[in-house]
Amino acid sequence: MKLLTMLLMTIALTAFTGVQKKQRVIFFGDSITQAGVSPGGYITRVQEMLTQQNKGSSYEIIGAGIGGNKIYDLYLRMDEDVLAKNPDIVYIWVGVNDVWHKASHGTGTDPDKFQKFYEAVIKKLQAKNIKVILCTPAAIGEKTDFSNQQDGDLNQYSKIIRNIASEYHCGLVDLRKSFLAYNLANNPENKESGILTTDRVHLTEKGNILVAEEMLKALP
Repeated sequence: MKLLTMLLMTIALTAFTGVQKKQRVIFFGDSITQAGVSPGGYITRVQEMLTQQNKGSSYEIIGAGIGGNKIYDLYLRMDEDVLAKNPDIVYIWVGVNDVWHKASHGTGTDPDKFQKFYEAVIKKLQAKNIKVILCTPAAIGEKTDFSNQQDGDLNQYSKIIRNIASEYHCGLVDLRKSFLAYNLANNPENKESGILTTDRVHLTEKGNILVAEEMLKALP
């Protein structure tokens, strides 16, 4: 009888410990991330790729993107849209509007303010023991000769993000670097869009696939 009780306890303990808690992953960003949850979007593709790798049951994938957002928008809404959902991992992909809107709307975010708000977002996440993965802004134009209007600013803001990732021990998905490398290999006509982006910023099918693959590489 004692042996039977011990056996049943062992079986119950094994069953209990065999249930793995899903890692909740939030992609936090702007319109690119907002579109990422659509069919064919990069977030949807991340989930599909995980399923193909038999890892789909290990992660809960959530998109938290809003069009037009800059870094301070993310800071203002992170309590409700991110922290309230108790994620384990958060990807931050922002920066395009902080740069792009300087030319398109006469607004934007100065580099020092961009860094200040970015660090504030990270500190709030890390205070909750959330793993943070940073993403550099990919493109505002796909020309490979650095003749896109805002290449200089985009490179500057990407460098800021790389430095922040190093200082705060965050993961890094360097989409700026990945997009340039892809275009150097696949954009011989030096087009400003139509390779990885539809309009110099938002993603084509190939763009969504590339982003999903790069995001997946950084997923712990």
